[in-house]
Formats: sequence, C-alpha cells, structure tokens
Amino acid sequence: MQAKALFAALVFSLLPSASQATNLMYMPFETVLSDAIRAGRLDGSVKFYLAGNGPTANRQRQRMNVISDLGTNASNKSDRDACEWGLQSNLIKFQADAKRVGATVTNIVSDYDQHVRKDLNTYECRVGIFVARVALRGDLVRIP
Repeated sequence: MQAKALFAALVFSLLPSASQATNLMYMPFETVLSDAIRAGRLDGSVKFYLAGNGPTANRQRQRMNVISDLGTNASNKSDRDACEWGLQSNLIKFQADAKRVGATVTNIVSDYDQHVRKDLNTYECRVGIFVARVALRGDLVRIP
C-alpha cells in the first residue's frame, strides 16, 4: 500500500501544477471590456483606463495601487476564452471597488508576481492546465 501511495506522489509531482502558467498571452483590453459591457457583466457606470490612457488632469485620488489577482477555470476553454474570462472577473471586482467610492479606474497595469507590465492596448494573461490568471493593479480616482 505504501508503494502505491509513493508511486502516486511521484507521478503527481512530475505533472505541471494546476496553477503553473504554461502559456503567456497578451490580449486586447478594449475588446474584452466592450464585450463585458455588451454582455451585461459590467454595467458601464465605471470607466477603465490602461496606464498611459485616460484623463490625467484634475483627478482626486481615492485609492492607489488597488490589486485584483483573480484566476478563472481554464478547463474546456480555449486559452483566449479563459484569458477573456480572467480579465472580466478582475474588471467586475474593480467595478465594485470603484462604485463604493464613486471612482474611475485608471493607470491599470498587468502585475504578475510583482512584475509590472504597462501597455497602452493589451493586458497579460497566464494560462495553465486548469487555471488562467490575470493580475492587475490600478488606481481609483474621482474625475470632477
């Protein structure tokens, strides 16, 4: 019986972990954002801007460096679909945070394991065997 348990442990240790990213993808932010609003997953009341885009003047900072690091089930989904769901999950969280303080989400960057990636058009997604992960950081600001 111990031999079977030892063998099973060895086999599982050789498999990539469920959270280990096997694919790195850069996906179009605005397309997924528009799809989420059109599908009703986001209500359109909160604006989202990647770093380098959006308003820069007359901003009242509410909360800086807000992190959303959510994964989504990647099983039985294409990498693209899993990444889109991952972004939408994070944007839903950001929307709830922003609505609590009456803010817009600006300066959004990909922040995977504290490695920041700024891009005007895309976000970073890591897809593993079972999980796709999108990690974002942004600022909640009021724009008068």
